[in-house]
Amino acid sequence: MDFLFKIWEFFATNILTQPAFLIGFIVLIGYILLERPWYESISGFLKATVGYFILGVGSGGLINNFRPILVGLKDRFNLDAMVIDPYFGQNAVTAGVEETFGKAFADVMLLLLFAFITNIVLVKFNKFTKMRAVFTTGNVQVQQASTAFWIILFCFPHLGRIEILVVMSLILGLYWAVGSNLTVDITQELTEGAGFAIAHQQMFGTAFFAKMAEKFGKKNNKENKRLEDIELPGFLSIFNENMVATSILMLFFFGIILLVLGKPYLVEAEFMMAEDNFFFYILKNSLHFAVYLAILQLGVRTFVAELTESFQGIANKWLPGAVPGIDVAATFGFGSPNAVTIGFLFGALGQFLAILVLILMKSPTIVIAGFIPLFFDNAVIATFANNRGGAKAAMIFPFISGLIQVFGSAIFATWIGLSQYGGYLGMFDWATVWPGFAILMKFLGFFGIAAVIIILVLIPQWQYRKNPEGYFLITEDYDEYAKRFLDK
Repeated sequence: MDFLFKIWEFFATNILTQPAFLIGFIVLIGYILLERPWYESISGFLKATVGYFILGVGSGGLINNFRPILVGLKDRFNLDAMVIDPYFGQNAVTAGVEETFGKAFADVMLLLLFAFITNIVLVKFNKFTKMRAVFTTGNVQVQQASTAFWIILFCFPHLGRIEILVVMSLILGLYWAVGSNLTVDITQELTEGAGFAIAHQQMFGTAFFAKMAEKFGKKNNKENKRLEDIELPGFLSIFNENMVATSILMLFFFGIILLVLGKPYLVEAEFMMAEDNFFFYILKNSLHFAVYLAILQLGVRTFVAELTESFQGIANKWLPGAVPGIDVAATFGFGSPNAVTIGFLFGALGQFLAILVLILMKSPTIVIAGFIPLFFDNAVIATFANNRGGAKAAMIFPFISGLIQVFGSAIFATWIGLSQYGGYLGMFDWATVWPGFAILMKFLGFFGIAAVIIILVLIPQWQYRKNPEGYFLITEDYDEYAKRFLDK
C-alpha cells in the first residue's frame, strides 16, 4: 500500500498538479491511442506542453504586473484585510486547518485523488450520468480541494477522517464533472467546435451569465452588436485594434491608481528605482498588460489544436462523447479580443465599488481584490456574454460578477472562519455556489449532503432533456450539430 501511495504521490506532484505536463501527457496518450507514429506523438506532447507554458508566462506576467497596485492599495491606505485570490485562499487553509480543526493538510491530496477518480467514473458512464467533461486543470484542483476540505470540516467538525474524504470526494468530483459539463455547449459554440470545456473556478457563473446574455438579443441583432462588430468612427477607430485598445484602456486604469499611490511609495516599496521616470514607469507597466495578453493568446493557439485532435483517441477508446475541461484562459483566443479587456475593467469597477461599500459600512472583513478573480472570472464572463448577447452584456455581467465576488466572499469567509487567516479563494462559484452547499450541509446535516448530491446529479439530466438529440452530438461531430441546430 505504501508503494502505491508513493506512486500516486509522484504522479500527483509531477503531473496531475502541473497543468502543462498533464495536458502534454493527455496529448501523448491520445496520439498513442490514435496509433500515430512515435515522433508525431512526441511532437504533440512537446507542442502542447510548451504551449501551456507559454500560456502560463502570459498569466503569470499579468498577475505580477498587477502586484504593485494590489500591494500598494493595501499598504498605502493601511487596509488590513483578506485577499480574495486562489493562492491566498490555499495558504489560508494551510495555515489554519491544523490550528482550527486539528487536521492534517496532507489529506487534501487524497481528496484531490478521490475527487478526480469520481469525475472520470462519472464521465465514463455518461450514458447514465450525462456528464461529458473531465476536469484537467491541476493547479485549480489543488486550490479547490483545499477550500472544500475546510468547508466540510466547518460543516462537520466531528466527522471521522474516512467519512470526510468520502463525502467531499463525491461532492467535489461531482462539482468538477457537472460544472465543466455546464460549459460544454457554450464553449463549443464560442470556439466553433474546438473540442474542450472550461475547468476553473467560475463554471456555474459562466454558464449562468452566458444564458442570461441571450436576453440581450441574438447574435445577429443589429441593435445589440458584439464588440468585434462595432466599428468606431474618426479618431475612435484606434480602439478597433485590440492591442491598441488594451494599451490605452490599461494606461488609463493603471495610470490613475499608480498616480494615487505616488512615486515615493513605489520607490520605498522597491517597485521602481528612484532614478526611473514616473511617466515611463506607468507607460511600461500599462503596455505590458497588452504584451502578456498577446503571449497568453499565443499559448492558447499552440496547445489547443493538439489537445483537441489527440483527445479524440481518449474519447474513442475510453471516454466516448467526452471533452477535456481546461483553463479558462484557453477561451481568450476566441471571440472578441476586446472582450477580455472590457470584462476586466468592468469587473474591477464592480469589485472596487463593493470594497468601498464594505469600508463605509465598517464590515468586520475588508476585502482586497486579487488579480486572478479580478481578471480571469470577469474576462471569461465577458467573452461568453459578448458572444451570446453582445457588447452590453459584456459590460454589465462582469460588473455584477465583481460585486458578487466581493460581497459573497466577505460574508462567507467570515462565517466559516477563513478570513482571519488572510485569504479566501474568492472566485465566482466559491462566492455563490459553494456558500449555498455549505448552508445546506451546515443546517441540514446529512440531509444537506444528500440535497447537494441530488442537485448536482440532476443538473446534467436537465441539460440533456432540453436537447437529447444534440446533447452528445455537439462533442462528437460539431459540424453536424451546427448544421442541424445552429444553421436554422
